[in-house]
Parts: sequence; C-alpha cells; structure tokens
Amino acid sequence: MSDLDLQRFNVGIDLALEAKELAESGGNGPVPGVLSEVTDDDGIKITRLDITTEEGSRIMGKMIGHYVTFEVPELRKQDTGLQDRVATKLAQEFAGFLERIGVGKAANVLIVGLGNWNVTPDALGPIVVENTLVTRHFFELMPNEVAPGYRNVSAIAPGVLGITGIESSDIVQGIVDRSKPDLIIAIDALASKALERVNTTIQIADTGIHPGSGIGNKRRGLTKDILGVPVVAIGVPTVLYASTIVSNSIDLLREHLMRHAGQADGFMGLLDSIDENERLQLVREALGPLGHDLLVTPKEIDQFIEDIANIVASGLNAALHEAVDKTNVAAYTH
Repeated sequence: MSDLDLQRFNVGIDLALEAKELAESGGNGPVPGVLSEVTDDDGIKITRLDITTEEGSRIMGKMIGHYVTFEVPELRKQDTGLQDRVATKLAQEFAGFLERIGVGKAANVLIVGLGNWNVTPDALGPIVVENTLVTRHFFELMPNEVAPGYRNVSAIAPGVLGITGIESSDIVQGIVDRSKPDLIIAIDALASKALERVNTTIQIADTGIHPGSGIGNKRRGLTKDILGVPVVAIGVPTVLYASTIVSNSIDLLREHLMRHAGQADGFMGLLDSIDENERLQLVREALGPLGHDLLVTPKEIDQFIEDIANIVASGLNAALHEAVDKTNVAAYTH
C-alpha cells in the first residue's frame, strides 16, 4: 500500500469515495489514515470519509479533510417523493457538517455557483444559485425587518474563464474582500468513474474546490488558503470519461463470459492479471492520442440537472435558515 499513489490516475476522479475504492482495489486493503463510516436510510446511502494523515492524502490523491457522499441510484426514476427525502436528509446532514467544522448559526455565508450556464452538464452551480434563498440585501437595507430564523446569505454565479476572461477564484476573491463572509459554499459539477453515480450522487467536502480538476483543467482553486475564508464544496458528478465506460464495459463483458461460459479465455483472461487502476490507465493511453477519450453525459441531462440542483438548493436553504423546517423541505424542492 505504501507504494500506491493515485495521483497519476486522478484525472476524472473527483469523488473521494471513488479514490478510496481505487486505492483499495486489487487486494490493497484499507488506506492508512483514512476513516470511513457508511449508513443507509431506505435507499439513501451516506458515506462519511475522514482523511487524517499526509500518507492517506498522498495515496488517495485528495486533501486532508472530511468528505460526505450521498448515493441515491433511484433518483434516475425522478420520484418526487424520493427527491424530497434526499433534500431533507441533505439539509440535516449539512447542518451537522457545519456544526462539525465550527460554523456558527450567525455566520454570514456566500454561495458560489461555479460552472457554465450555457452547457447543461456544467450548469449545476448557476441553477442552484437561482434557487437559493438569499437574504443579505435585507440584512443590509432593513435589518430590523428580518424575521428570526434567517441567516445572512448571498450568492453569485461568476461564470467561467472562457466567458468572462477572469478566473472564478479572482472574482470570488473580490467579493470576499468587500462582503466579508464567514463561510463560502462552492457548488460545482464533477466527473465520476462510474455511470451509476452520474446525477445520483452528492459530495460535501470541507477542503474547498479546484474548478475543472475532474476534466483535467488546472485552475486557481477556491480554498481557505487562497481566499482566507473556510470553503465547503458541494459537487454532483454529471459527466464521465469514455475511457471509464470502456473500462467498466470490459468488466461487464468478462463477468458475462464467466457467467455463461464458466471462464474468460484469451484476452479477457489476461485482464485478470491487471488491476482496475492499470486497466483504466491502459484504456486512456489507447483513446487519448486518438482524441476519443470524450466526456459523456446521459441524454436525459436536462431534466436530471434541474432535479438535482433543486435538491441541493432546497437542502441548503433548510440547512442555512432555521426558519425552514429541516424535517420536511418539500415546499422548497419544486
């Protein structure tokens, strides 16, 4: 385990949970310095990961910190009742997350919706901002009229470098310097290595965020070290690489051959000697020079992105404002 380093496989792996799965694949065993807890609430699987050491951080390719991941495969069925339950659970978990990292009930919050609103899979952040309950202007203009139970919340969708010509981090830095928030919540679309997690998974992390890291872009991050303010990141995987689909398909084909023929001879048999990390790298090396390692998203992305953005926004509204009932946020979901 000490020789394993996921950094070279890290493109396309935004989810800490997936980094942990890769690190532990091939019989490597648990990652040292990484603690995990898993709960399941009637189809809503919650994994809490703590990366506590530099060794664990190096192996995982993720920063030391606390990560919470919601996995809800049935969200693909667009069940509004389930969406309400996920939003409610997210509100309760996020409120506890803030308490865990020491963010008080009176803290001022800036919500940053990262992404390109012209590209549907990348529009998560801007759509969440549209549905966020913002109150800062009331606190500034008529503070005595604000009802109890509401927090000072502002929100911004800064766009992307290709539209504005300015790094998102620089725009946010200017806002931070003027508005002085106590906490930043950055929302962004992520990349996954598993199709079943696309548009069905939500990750919360207290480590900040580096826009575009999952698709290989190197952008100035939104972190406490850079902005001087604690940054909590919320991400939803909306795309995955073609190489991950190919790698997953090889697994499915091998399982099919084993199930129906009792063996996987020839090339498929050779794959048993290659662990998942090496196979994924092999596929990327084959597709990359041809320009075929495309970013892929489901054809239903338009509806999926609206649904998951509403879930995230509703959960945030309930978590940040005590006046919103955290046990039932259905009224804030649609």
